[in-house]
Amino acid sequence: MYINKGGINLGFKNAKLEEFNNYLRNRKVAVIGLGVSNIPLLDYLHNVKAEVWIFDNRPKEQIPKEIIYKINQYNFETSLGENYLSKLLGFEIIFRSPSCMPTMPELVAERKRGAIITTEIEMLMEIAPCKIIGVTGSDGKTTTTTLIYEILKKGGYNCYLGGNIGTPLFTKLSEMMPEDIIVLELSSFQLMEMKVSPDIAVITNISPNHLNIHKSYEEYIDAKKNIFKYQDENGLLVLNYDNDITKSCAQEACGEIRYFSSKEKLDNGIIVDDTVIKECTNKLRRHIINTEDILLRGIHNYENISAAIAATKTLVNYDTIIEVISTFKGVEHRLEFIRDINGVKWYNDSIGTSPTRTIAGIKSFENIILIAGGYDKHLDYLPIAKPIVEKVNSLILIGQTAQKICDVVKKELEFQNKDMEIYMCNTLEETVAVANSIAKSGQIVLFSPASASFDMFKDFADRGNKFKKLVNTIKIDE
Repeated sequence: MYINKGGINLGFKNAKLEEFNNYLRNRKVAVIGLGVSNIPLLDYLHNVKAEVWIFDNRPKEQIPKEIIYKINQYNFETSLGENYLSKLLGFEIIFRSPSCMPTMPELVAERKRGAIITTEIEMLMEIAPCKIIGVTGSDGKTTTTTLIYEILKKGGYNCYLGGNIGTPLFTKLSEMMPEDIIVLELSSFQLMEMKVSPDIAVITNISPNHLNIHKSYEEYIDAKKNIFKYQDENGLLVLNYDNDITKSCAQEACGEIRYFSSKEKLDNGIIVDDTVIKECTNKLRRHIINTEDILLRGIHNYENISAAIAATKTLVNYDTIIEVISTFKGVEHRLEFIRDINGVKWYNDSIGTSPTRTIAGIKSFENIILIAGGYDKHLDYLPIAKPIVEKVNSLILIGQTAQKICDVVKKELEFQNKDMEIYMCNTLEETVAVANSIAKSGQIVLFSPASASFDMFKDFADRGNKFKKLVNTIKIDE
């Protein structure tokens, strides 16, 4: 509500936030995991005078010194290292990091005792005074989320970008006004057991992912569905019509459905029709933009753009949407052009952490040398074999999944009676050296691992940055 005194507006007062702050005071609160999303909570919980315990599976010496200093300064209790959850007893509210699965026995036990188990992102969604747009999916989340954010900013909205990208927003709640918009990228780990949904929900697609952590594909799908399950009739759900799982989500939705498609000529929705993105309403077609006027490459990016249009078309005019789409250069590590070396174009697609992501990258180019392989998330690599055989000239493999990818590709080569050069490497440096030695002018070197990064790198961004650094040190022939 807005506070007025003598007809003078003194500003907006978020009653939900005040109520929550009062609830936290002197309560026994646990913070599990000192990741990016939970670090700002330390200051926040200290300021509201909560009784705080910090839990982290790393020993003290592996936690950044500045964080340890802050914990000591605030006199927070800690439980660190091996068996770090053994002291998780008798808490009233528990903030878990997305990497801490809510199915862990200690969390289940605390919930049974009456503890509230939540996350920074869930409490943000509960308390925020403004419209929230959430984006999830197995692929395309970051590009779609960033596009939506840029479109709304260009349209004049005061926006906040968060979730998996941007900055933790919970501590920004006191700044937010009812007319603002929050745009969130949401992973399955953030959505798991969430009991609140954004006003506008977007699901780009769903395919097998993170099966090394989720106990089943069904659990992964159910987590994704939480992005819309708690909407009411005023909610909006944007769905990929071409993906069987996302298309079926419409049966469970309470509010409005908007589809996008690159394969079907929908009567209503945003479609990619050959080389044009169009809006279809009651069988009428409205030309939005030619794909040749878009900087992003690949049908998967045209789908991401279509999803962003569907989410924003009633909030911003089409002139603004077209301006943003036509100038958007993409997000780092997503089919990111690095440089041209003697007529060979090198691309960093380190975000390719699953076969479906890499398949989308492969379909964006011709005459490819593919560098793939990495940490094993227990995914099925059979679907990637045919696209590789049909589109890739030479294959360079590395990491835990190298042999898995090699095996399915060799079977497909045998089936199609084709040959392909396949190189097995031990280091990223070796893959770049091999690619540089075999690449010919006119070819594309695509680094798209189809695997996670944790076997050799901190994360996909660390992997991508190291790849770019290696490529940028290659000397050009005079």
